[in-house]
Amino acid sequence: MRRIQAGNALSAFGLGFTVPYLYVYVAQVRDLGAGTAGAVLAVFAMAALVVLPFTGRVIDRRGPLPVLVGGALLASVGALAMGVSGSVPAAVLSATLLGAGTAVMQPALATMIVWCSSPTTRTRAFATQFFLANLGLGVGGLIGGQLVDESRPESFTLLFSIEAVMFLVLAGIALTVRLPRPAVLAGAAGPQDAASGGRGGGMRALLSHRAMLQLCVLGFVLFFACYGQFESGLAAYGTEAAGIDPSTLGIALAANTAVIVIAQFVVLRLVERRKRSRVIAAVGLIWALAWVVAGYAGLGHGSQMVATVAFISTYALFGLGEAMLSPTVAPLVADLAPASMVGQYNSAFALVKQLALAVGPAVGGPMGAALHGPYIVTFVLFSLGITVLALRLGRQLTPVQDQPSLVPTSRVVVRHQPETEPEAALAPTR
Repeated sequence: MRRIQAGNALSAFGLGFTVPYLYVYVAQVRDLGAGTAGAVLAVFAMAALVVLPFTGRVIDRRGPLPVLVGGALLASVGALAMGVSGSVPAAVLSATLLGAGTAVMQPALATMIVWCSSPTTRTRAFATQFFLANLGLGVGGLIGGQLVDESRPESFTLLFSIEAVMFLVLAGIALTVRLPRPAVLAGAAGPQDAASGGRGGGMRALLSHRAMLQLCVLGFVLFFACYGQFESGLAAYGTEAAGIDPSTLGIALAANTAVIVIAQFVVLRLVERRKRSRVIAAVGLIWALAWVVAGYAGLGHGSQMVATVAFISTYALFGLGEAMLSPTVAPLVADLAPASMVGQYNSAFALVKQLALAVGPAVGGPMGAALHGPYIVTFVLFSLGITVLALRLGRQLTPVQDQPSLVPTSRVVVRHQPETEPEAALAPTR
């Protein structure tokens, strides 16, 4: 688990070097225009939507390790190619490789964490992953900002080269991991697998799983109402309605990351012994408050300083909600999945996330720029909808799925297990 988490943090560190500057690099540094930059970002997202429907089945059949290594190598090639792309076809092809590679890495990493954890340790494992990913992105973005120079394209080539190397480091670390193979994949069927067998396998089984479908709907609203607005609708609203200086957007994003990094493990202590559905419902209320604060920033007619503080506070409140979600949503996906379909469930949820991230900017961008009042009201209602959907989901979960701390645990820490033990010890219990 330590190696998986280290590789995850280093790959996030590499992404942090380039993600904030991709639009500027394509549009201005390579002088390919805003239209091409927008197309590159769209292709980056579309590549994920194309590969994710097939990723889960490959993970469940071949294991997450080869998928993770293959995705990291593909992303490394895409990053290197992007660093030297001087034409539209080259930039689009590079974005395709980079988007596809990073997309398949997400469910592969999630499945590896599931295989190396139990339902009682999974909450902390996913919280740690989220913490390290945000820390890596923040530090990478900070260092990248010191290295980048719009007048020197070679400075961007350096950034993309560092990103490519970090993907190779992730692949190298992953190859040193010896994963325990869940017993159900070795031929023994678990209770949920037996139950799902009557429904058929693959997507058919997933679509007949009512709790998972409700979680996917909830996930779409979560990502649409938060992540899908960060760099589109909320940024447009801040600059147009609140008169926020564009440089303040960077400070707001830094505040968001800082809250996540500082609060993650404090929040974890508060939520890991509480019902997941109620924690997610509380996130909806916090985000509704965040949108009200954003409304005050743009529509409250206060001083510019007050508006700026309120706008930064909005991002900070979003960060608090994100810190509460990381130990709840991803582990819940794993606990709902039959052991033989963990990869497909993780991939399906990742696909829902990508759809929300694609639709969110398309809807929120124009509203945030022009329809300021309706924009705030719409997303306050979406946030309250999160609370309602979470409470409804709670009625579909078993007591242990909703609150894993109900499972009795031993306080003994196992540092090493013989080869004959991992399957029995680490196979998820339902």
